[in-house]
Amino acid sequence: MTYSVVQWATGNLGRAAIEGIVSHPDLELAGVWVHSPEKVGLDAGALAGHPDWDTGVKATNDIEAILGLKPDCILYSPLLPDEKELARFLQAGINVVTPLGWFYPAHLNTSTLDTACASGHSTLHGTGIHPGGVTEKWPLIMSGFSRDVTYVSCEEYSDCRTYGAPDVLHDIMLFGKTPEEAKSSFMLDFLGLGFGQSVHMIADAMGFTLDQGLQATHDIALATAPIDTPMGVIEPGLLAAQRFRWQGLVNGEPVIKAETNWYMGTDNIESGWFDGRAIEEKGECFSMKVEGDPPVYITTHGIHPTRDMDWAQVQKRNPGMVATAMHCVNSIPVVCQAGPGIKTYLDLPIVVGKARV
Repeated sequence: MTYSVVQWATGNLGRAAIEGIVSHPDLELAGVWVHSPEKVGLDAGALAGHPDWDTGVKATNDIEAILGLKPDCILYSPLLPDEKELARFLQAGINVVTPLGWFYPAHLNTSTLDTACASGHSTLHGTGIHPGGVTEKWPLIMSGFSRDVTYVSCEEYSDCRTYGAPDVLHDIMLFGKTPEEAKSSFMLDFLGLGFGQSVHMIADAMGFTLDQGLQATHDIALATAPIDTPMGVIEPGLLAAQRFRWQGLVNGEPVIKAETNWYMGTDNIESGWFDGRAIEEKGECFSMKVEGDPPVYITTHGIHPTRDMDWAQVQKRNPGMVATAMHCVNSIPVVCQAGPGIKTYLDLPIVVGKARV
């Protein structure tokens, strides 16, 4: 069976998603919604960076036109989610897959979306990569090979010089800011909305009874010499690396950890920052561990850019962004086959990629 799909928004993730939808044998690209007026009327292939493609699908910024297509699913990836938009899609009977939240909303108020799903007999599935994929899916799979598990963690190590959005690096992620400005970052709370769901998913699935509230920390490191980056030079004494960590505790002791490490290269950063960290030996990666009998440790590569990649090309098409998009795209068939409601991957069959046709 072929499912019709609308791609909502065509940023870095949306462009990769269009590629994935077009190449997926079980999906058909039905429409594309864009935010920018100058993109309206352009072919989806051109928007995805393939001007030689003629998909016949023209972009629109008219939500009524999208609803009129009556697609089976919308892959919803604007910069920030709008719950009213989501509810409208779901009430119209359109399934939604999104990397913007609802990975495991068991501890959130989802009454509006629950009602919309019930009314439209539709499904909402939050997925992605970190959080929403690697952070909890892979450690849980690993735990299936152990008993008496005492500790679960997932750490990401990302060189942010490959991120092609200088304004986001400087104004939102706060690289190049003073220590005082960096410590005022809203990212610990903002990211914690997603990573908190990851920690609770692991706890509930594995049977950990966590203490009330998660332990959240934000550590920073400063440049010790000028660092050249896509957003300009970071001068000594300004933010060059940061670590966000969320831990679930049992009787005050950590049992689950979700962590992300962002940095502008590994040179000219305060000493001790990388000591004992996976980055020293393995480069950019996801590093996961399950402490049990037996213990299981896994480090993954490929989703992160390799050091021999051209920076300019990586900023246009980062493999991490492609992986995030494809986790969404590959989820669409099982989401369309699911019953109504908010479904996590604990509720759905295994999601798989497809062979090249």
